[in-house]
Amino acid sequence: MTKRLIELLRRGWRKPPHVIARWLVRQVCAEWHQHRAHTRARTLTPDGLLEKLNAGSVDSLWARLADAPFPTFTGPIKAEDYEGACPGDAAHIIKAAEDAVDRRVDLLGSGPVELGRPIQWHKDFKSGYGWPIVASRRLNVLDLHRTSDVKVPWELSRLQWLIPAGQAYLMTGDERYAKATAEIIDEWTPANPLSQGVNWACTMDVALRGISLVWLFRVFHQTAAWSDDRFRRDFLKLLYLHGDFTARHLEWSDINGNHLLADACGLVVMGLFFGDAKAPQSWQEEGWRILEDELPKQVFPDGVDFEVSAAYQRLVLELFLLPALYRCAVGRAVSHKYADRLIKMAEFIAAYSREDGSSPLWGDADDGRVLPFALHPETMTDHRYLIALVGLAFDDVDLIAKATDFGPEVFWVLGPEVANMPTAAEIPESQAFPDGGVYIMRNGPDHVFIDCGPVGMAGRGGHGHNDCLSFEAVLAGQHLLTDCGTYVYSVDADWRNDFRSTAFHNTPIIDHQEQNRFVDPNFLWTLMDDAKPDVRHWQTSPQADIFIGAHSGFQRLDNPVTPVRGIMLDKKTHRLAIADRFEGDGDHSVRIPYHLALGIDIEETGPGIWRLKSAGPDFLLVQGGDEGWTAMTGEGWISHSYGVKKKATVLNFVCDGPLKALSVGILPADGAPDDPKGWLSKAVEAFPA
Repeated sequence: MTKRLIELLRRGWRKPPHVIARWLVRQVCAEWHQHRAHTRARTLTPDGLLEKLNAGSVDSLWARLADAPFPTFTGPIKAEDYEGACPGDAAHIIKAAEDAVDRRVDLLGSGPVELGRPIQWHKDFKSGYGWPIVASRRLNVLDLHRTSDVKVPWELSRLQWLIPAGQAYLMTGDERYAKATAEIIDEWTPANPLSQGVNWACTMDVALRGISLVWLFRVFHQTAAWSDDRFRRDFLKLLYLHGDFTARHLEWSDINGNHLLADACGLVVMGLFFGDAKAPQSWQEEGWRILEDELPKQVFPDGVDFEVSAAYQRLVLELFLLPALYRCAVGRAVSHKYADRLIKMAEFIAAYSREDGSSPLWGDADDGRVLPFALHPETMTDHRYLIALVGLAFDDVDLIAKATDFGPEVFWVLGPEVANMPTAAEIPESQAFPDGGVYIMRNGPDHVFIDCGPVGMAGRGGHGHNDCLSFEAVLAGQHLLTDCGTYVYSVDADWRNDFRSTAFHNTPIIDHQEQNRFVDPNFLWTLMDDAKPDVRHWQTSPQADIFIGAHSGFQRLDNPVTPVRGIMLDKKTHRLAIADRFEGDGDHSVRIPYHLALGIDIEETGPGIWRLKSAGPDFLLVQGGDEGWTAMTGEGWISHSYGVKKKATVLNFVCDGPLKALSVGILPADGAPDDPKGWLSKAVEAFPA
């Protein structure tokens, strides 16, 4: 608690008095609600709950909730019809559903884990550490001296791993799935008394668990396993307490992020689910008010989420979208202003989604979702379903035309009608997102993602990385250069800081310094706001795209340096030219890493020429520019999913002494010019001054 207090004091000592006062009031209220939690849970009798929800009996309330409009598809579907709409996915669902019945999970890189009976809900089964069942506000969930990951019990208790059991039930009608789900919920409830233990320590996870419970109710409400009066009373009380807790423990901050959005999303979903009774009405109104207020604050006008992360772009759009869909389902209004900003978010996803459906490893990623309907690893970085869902929700024909994925994620919202959706889609063109600082070059199978934007979360860092001027490159459909991902958060501060460091991105490093300084090695979501981006040129044409940018991250050095990077995509030949120069004086140590994608092998074939080999076509990587650069390969790491990292190769260019320019060209080996260095030299000469 001491370190947390120090961190809170560090954040707050320069805040205006009214901000500090508001924070103190909220802390006092939270302490009071914590103190009263046991009494609230104990005194919420079945009759008291019915009175709060304007219902005469549990059965009538159950029927009313089951018959109300709902924003996702939860009806029966024949397995063969689902197979026709989403080929191959039924097998994934049945496998995951059987794992859920057997209490087997694979979460956050754990590999398959047998949970047993009873499930240890308060334990990180990866490290073996367990949190005591005490008042949740008394727990230190981010103790960096432990090798524990609080995300493990949180993820387990979100209950999203039970969603496949619901999907399998809708396809098969097998009551085993309903029975197993009811047993697990029955087991969770007494093991996690209100406001006690790690699973009430983060309101975001309470809200997401509430959303899971709402969806599971809609799937299983008519089953025999869910017909017991005692179970129904306990389930409705549990869900009501989730809404009540969320409303009392909103995660406000001076700069709000996805946690508050998740709280608000949960309030809208649970509030609309329970209907127009006094408390649920206040939940959904407060949640919607927060979402409407935060949308323009957290999402730039060009649709980029201010946490500057592809994975959080997806999560945040889901958090804004599901409440809007629910409001539409029950006949409530969603403003054009709100819808338009969500459309912008989806347009950004359409731009960064590559031809194979994958997304860049830009910024943090912890695999967080709202209602994940497709959990298999091959869809982990595929965000295209949101293009279709947003386009169809708000009848945006231009966005619908860009949708290429009408698969499982869309099916479980829209239902069987998804099988009749068109599959051909327009390929987005090259596009700039200047507010978010992202520049995307596209040409059929070519895709270059360039970051020249601000540090995340309004200059605080958040889920952003030290990645200004970094880029990922796919040429002729082959993944060649990549950022490295995230790997972990608090379980290992060293790995956490490595993966968000400048060295783990394809961007220059000067004098072994970070482009944005770490505030403290233990402050895992904060960065100094040093690297101010400067986009100097952007042009796109049918022949080529050209980007030139710089940043101020190394202006603090005794001899200040400004890195300036130019990138050109030759669309006729699928060739990429990168030119780095440095504005400044004096001697410096400069390193420019090129992180090769998984599956890429590198072989030097001559001075300054390498061959990149993979299962696909070979490419050449060519070095040009000034003399004085040394190239060497090293070991790197790439993480496509939280908790999982794989070895990869890094090609490092190093220059110690006076500042010198470096150029690098990447081009298909087939059809390469006899003098690739000559081509690179001419390409760099074509960059605007």
